[in-house]
Amino acid sequence: MTTEEQTQRPQSRPDSLNSPHRIVIVGGGAGGLELATTLGNKLHERVKVVLVDRNSIHIWKPLLHEVAAGSMDANAHQLEYAAQARWHRFVFQQGDLCKLDRARKIITVGALLDDNGEELIPAREIPYDTLVLAIGSVTNFFNVPGAAEHAIALDALHQAEHFRRRMISMCMRADRGMTSNSDKSNPQMHIAIIGGGATGVELSAELRNTAEVLGAYGLHHLDPHKDIRISVIEAAPRILSALPEPVSAKTTALLQKLDIDVLTSAKVAEVRADSVVFDNGNSVPADLTVWAAGIKAPAILAELDLPINRLGQVVVKQTLQTEVDPDIFAFGDCAACPWPEKNSTVPPRAQAAHQQADFLFDAIKRRLNGEPLQHYTYKDLGSLVSLGRFDAVGNLMGPLVGSTLFVEGLLARLLYISLYRMHLVALHGWLRTTADSIGQWLQRKTSPRVKLH
Repeated sequence: MTTEEQTQRPQSRPDSLNSPHRIVIVGGGAGGLELATTLGNKLHERVKVVLVDRNSIHIWKPLLHEVAAGSMDANAHQLEYAAQARWHRFVFQQGDLCKLDRARKIITVGALLDDNGEELIPAREIPYDTLVLAIGSVTNFFNVPGAAEHAIALDALHQAEHFRRRMISMCMRADRGMTSNSDKSNPQMHIAIIGGGATGVELSAELRNTAEVLGAYGLHHLDPHKDIRISVIEAAPRILSALPEPVSAKTTALLQKLDIDVLTSAKVAEVRADSVVFDNGNSVPADLTVWAAGIKAPAILAELDLPINRLGQVVVKQTLQTEVDPDIFAFGDCAACPWPEKNSTVPPRAQAAHQQADFLFDAIKRRLNGEPLQHYTYKDLGSLVSLGRFDAVGNLMGPLVGSTLFVEGLLARLLYISLYRMHLVALHGWLRTTADSIGQWLQRKTSPRVKLH
């Protein structure tokens, strides 16, 4: 048997020779949960799948800006990992990844604590035959002074909910303190969004939508455009710098039409409790600051004795296997996967995680059958940016549209929504996804447009 063939065939632990192949997936984000669900559905007779995540519920990360703005009720879109595990024949273990022992083929999951800090489940060791790392990414503050202390990140549901509660509270206090004789020459509330990528841009539009409907819920003194100032701050010469220039220009014009300040070539030097300071000494006031300016891999990856890059991502081959251990795979935001066509690595996008989850399902089947693995090739299908109910813009790529196609309006909005529906189909199938979509539509018709509590 050649060295290449040996890397393709999974190496079992001595105590697992007569038991099902054990696949442990760490990270229940879009890609990790899709992979666990597919493996449980289709290979449960041959493998035992264990999903590990620090949280008990899953929500699609691109929805967090809508939760933060109050325009989406997270309860209607979250999924219990334990329930998904029961429905789709895999095991769920809640806790943080703490340690990896490659020699013994075991990971250690930290103890689970309740809200009072008391231990519910002790730390555990979980053995594996194949390990898949899919733990996503966290906000990169780039060591900017005050950023971690005064800016809110949107990595997880609790952060989005925290921002929403603070925003609504501030709006209510500002409204209560205003009278018909109040000086309205200056905004009553300033929101600064650091980062002009998709998250920052989408959040700004959703926040403007929230401001416009607050009057219907009793905040009658606040002018949604004059009293609530929203600024998008970007260090690059234009927002959405990773997308084609026409998409950036169109989005900038739409934001300005919504009275959202777009500040480009503005490098943040410091974040204070009440302002954002730039490297040229200028500043903008900020009662609430959101940091959406970059990501990095979770710190735990640097402690696992695996090769990582400068962003802390696990370096993998085009098979998505780590360079030092063929029984360990990594994908999604936490992995640095080669993109030879661009002489770069695959970008941290939801579409990449979805594609890699599909690829890994096929790769695991091949390994179980002793077949050689193929190379993963990223297919860039373009990018879409939603501006809530106001508009949507983006570009499509692929053989059906030529090199690139600019889209906006209703078509772009429908395509954006379809990305989330594809994720739901991967988790639930077409029938349940259709039923859930109808239920969510009916709920929106009978629920407030902004979640206030």
